[in-house]
Amino acid sequence: MKIEMRGICKSFGQNQVLKDAGFSLQSGEVHALMGENGAGKSTLMKILTGVYTKDVGTILVDGKEVMYKNPQEAEKAGIVFIHQELNVVFDLTVEENLFLGKEITTYFGFCNNKAMREKSEQILAMLGVKIPTNMLMSELSIGQQQMIEICKALMVDAKAIIMDEPTAALSQSETKVLFEVIHNLRKRGVSIVYISHRMEEIFELCDRITVLRDGGYVGIKDIPKTNMNEIVKMMIGREIGERYPGREFNTGKEILKVEGLTKKGIFENINFTVHAGEVLGISGLMGAGRTEIMQAIFGNLSYEEGNIYIDNKKCTIKNPEQAIDLGIGYITEDRKSEGLMLEESIQKNITLTNLGSVSNKIGVINKSTEDDLIAKAIKELHIKCFGPQHECHNLSGGNQQKVVFAKWIYTNPKILILDEPTRGVDVGAKKEIYNIINELAQKGVAIIMVSSELTEVLGMSDRIMVVREGTIRGIITKEEANQEKIMTLATGGIIE
Repeated sequence: MKIEMRGICKSFGQNQVLKDAGFSLQSGEVHALMGENGAGKSTLMKILTGVYTKDVGTILVDGKEVMYKNPQEAEKAGIVFIHQELNVVFDLTVEENLFLGKEITTYFGFCNNKAMREKSEQILAMLGVKIPTNMLMSELSIGQQQMIEICKALMVDAKAIIMDEPTAALSQSETKVLFEVIHNLRKRGVSIVYISHRMEEIFELCDRITVLRDGGYVGIKDIPKTNMNEIVKMMIGREIGERYPGREFNTGKEILKVEGLTKKGIFENINFTVHAGEVLGISGLMGAGRTEIMQAIFGNLSYEEGNIYIDNKKCTIKNPEQAIDLGIGYITEDRKSEGLMLEESIQKNITLTNLGSVSNKIGVINKSTEDDLIAKAIKELHIKCFGPQHECHNLSGGNQQKVVFAKWIYTNPKILILDEPTRGVDVGAKKEIYNIINELAQKGVAIIMVSSELTEVLGMSDRIMVVREGTIRGIITKEEANQEKIMTLATGGIIE
């Protein structure tokens, strides 16, 4: 399938999000669509698939002008969009989600459960996904839910598949399987639009790159004829310098000590320390127990054995409120459902975790103090917005993440846990977030950073703790660490 989009313009009220944007897709190619958060990538693809209606422009599919009225019409034509925001029904099973609206029925109109189960198992096996088809979607991890979304697209006889940040929640092993599936689809002539902020993936997987900036078309490059620096400059209009900003680490006092932490079946005998000014990276495959260990420290998950010490004092943490009182902040991996109230303003989101510092003795918010705090957060974290009342759902992914950081930074935490802090964030915003992390570390905050991006772990951490199947396989220094060693430990091997 060949697709061409020319001169596409789209405005929402007074806000013009696409200005003369364009894109072309050849049969059997994997074409990256890149740009900063808010550049218009997803909007352009939503126009293609009938989610939005263009104001101006032309869309050609196999040489014929089209304008799909809705995603169902686009899907019938063979164009499937796998959205970054997962479209799952949590109270239904895996099988029911896969066949929702596409049920296989018997001659009498009843659901053919046997046929649907067999088809489900066949598609899951193709992707190497080992999930029982009768499991509820609510019981799956974000990464597993993402794999089910990809399976849904493969069940349709798609000629073109749009993947919006498909690996954002996947482990390295799951990503490898996905790449194999994409290579197989390419051989069958299926065209792929690949939207991602992960440069390494783009250069490994794709044939061409189209770059958008501020809603407009910047240019198109063949992968063999370009490099990461050139693409970054096209995306943000300037050189970005080193991807991971340098920072000197001088070991401070021990802030956190975890001793023998155990929750049977989830993690066992977890022992580690974090010092003032240190970034401790946590690596491991999806499902290794990294997030669960962090949730236990934050009081979000109970544990059966072990102790937690802060500043050499044994602490009891049974809920997040106690953790916050002890100086622990936690930026979760899913900002949209756990980190933010998306329909509320920047001001309300930041104030929520800082009520004590903006209220008087009787608990009434001091408006002037609150305004000063929000203005400071917007300025210091470079949050691009129209002001404190800007609703968070209208912010780009990178700016949403900065609001999440602001919620916790101004509580002045001793310990800050970051779970996938740059997931779904563009390269420019990533650099700004890395600078925020470094500034916090320089101020003496003990930082624990869980990340599935090996380059990020290697680039930002002072030490790296590798978790496998709920146990710590090793803790190595920045100087000792490389991708091979981390993956050896993560997959059960031993470093010689």
